[in-house]
Amino acid sequence: MEIIKHEVVVFGAGAAGLRAAVEAAKVCKDVAVISKVHPLRVQSTMATSLNAAFREGDSWEDHVFDTVKGSDYLGDEDAITFLCKHGKEDTLELERFGLIYSRDPDGGYTKKSSGSGGQGFARSIFTADRTGHTIVKTLYGYLQQTGVKIYDEWYVTSMVVQDNSIKGLTCIDLKSGKMYFVHAKAVVTCTGGYGQVYYPRSTNALNTTGDGMALALRAGVRLMDMEFVQFHPTSLSRTNILMSEACRSSGAYLINRHGERFMSKYAPKKIELATRDVVSRGIQSEIELGNGIDGKEFVYLDLRHLGAQKILHYLPKNRELALQYTGRDMIDSPIPIQPAQHYSMGGIEVTIEGDTKVAGLLAAGETACVSVQGANRLGGNSVLETIVFGKRVGAYAAKSIQDRAPSDVVSQELIAQEEARIKELMQSKGKENALALKRELGKIMNENVGIYRDEAGLKRAMGLLQDLKERTKSIGCSQSSLVFNNGLVDRLELANMLLLAEAITVGAIARKESRGAHARRDYPKRDDKEWLRHSIITLDAAGGLELSSKKVFHDKYQPAERTY
Repeated sequence: MEIIKHEVVVFGAGAAGLRAAVEAAKVCKDVAVISKVHPLRVQSTMATSLNAAFREGDSWEDHVFDTVKGSDYLGDEDAITFLCKHGKEDTLELERFGLIYSRDPDGGYTKKSSGSGGQGFARSIFTADRTGHTIVKTLYGYLQQTGVKIYDEWYVTSMVVQDNSIKGLTCIDLKSGKMYFVHAKAVVTCTGGYGQVYYPRSTNALNTTGDGMALALRAGVRLMDMEFVQFHPTSLSRTNILMSEACRSSGAYLINRHGERFMSKYAPKKIELATRDVVSRGIQSEIELGNGIDGKEFVYLDLRHLGAQKILHYLPKNRELALQYTGRDMIDSPIPIQPAQHYSMGGIEVTIEGDTKVAGLLAAGETACVSVQGANRLGGNSVLETIVFGKRVGAYAAKSIQDRAPSDVVSQELIAQEEARIKELMQSKGKENALALKRELGKIMNENVGIYRDEAGLKRAMGLLQDLKERTKSIGCSQSSLVFNNGLVDRLELANMLLLAEAITVGAIARKESRGAHARRDYPKRDDKEWLRHSIITLDAAGGLELSSKKVFHDKYQPAERTY
């Protein structure tokens, strides 16, 4: 295993990772980015807007309230305040990197509501409905000028931790088939979410397998609030390709088989613009009542009343995707949609600076849980989180290595153990197939740990997950080379997904209440007396999961009833 050395290594090349690398490179001249896909193919490209208090009459304080309320009061108010207070300046900073936002004829930023469920301010700004793609391209282009080394199509197999300090990452260069140990003083983990745990009912790309979260858990960090899994209300039926918040914020209706705008039953004031958890449950309830279109598991997203001009101007990508994958043109036809897993509110427990319990190991973006999203994320807040906290964690990583005494002493035994593990996996024989087991995993999670949950289903899921883990030992590897060894990568990703699925289920079984995206049929009420606390997951010495908790930070905004 060859050894490469860098001062700061960013693990993941989405918006958070690229923003962290840009900021770290301002101070540190030896920064690298490692990603299993090219930066322009990351999940962040799918985002369509970001929130900040730009509008006259709006304020970052109002944004804080909407976010605290949207989180169902599980978000930490100090972190939320930091996010909203810095939102405007950090969003504008992207323009100085070359980003162009959509503007009104008078030159002001075009703004829309993005399912805030709060005071109704249209505070999302965007670049048509291609905002994420534009942000990633802008940051990637800017990064080319900094000398940051980018290793794309490299798969990270483990984090090497010694004496509770990160020493680096073991990786496979999929193009050459070589293994490397990348030595680093600081590792910033920004690998996004774990959508494929819910395959195929996820809006996420096939590469969103939660690698960063799972590897960090094994390395000794804590995961927080993993039971809170966000389902996006509007994904295309069957393919589950995202029809973004931009559709409903532009004025789209949700209608059932009777042509009824049914969300008025579930959110009388906000209707389609209630928070995602409320809208997803509304759609799912209609489907379960038999009010899906033709009695099937989807309803319609109707944009026909918006007119061709508005759709072509504000929703070109959504229209193109719907046309390509359903054969329907949203200009003159309603689009079949259903809820699908979309985002993880939980992740690696971090401070505002992105720090973890392992020295030198940091995290930002969806991989992390600084707890600005709480039990439910508002549309437009995730991109803002990647920018605000990506910037801070990059700066903190670069500064922290200056304060840390340099150490090149790394246990060669730890590196050799990982190399031996990979060789053993490549030589394994068996009849099980990683992709077939992944399909079974998705079925277990969607049926038992989905939009609605109960004790029996959650415990059933836990038993099935244990059986699935045992069967992974019989996965065979048919390829002798490490060059694009997809079978090996599938197996490693499956192990990560199974670990996270178990963490989600453990948290969901324990939390005997309904809050935000966690909806228990057997405990339908929110219970602030018993459950106004974060769930903490750690890995014990035997590889089992341990559950504990910690307090939620509230200051100005105390828990109240959420009404929409």
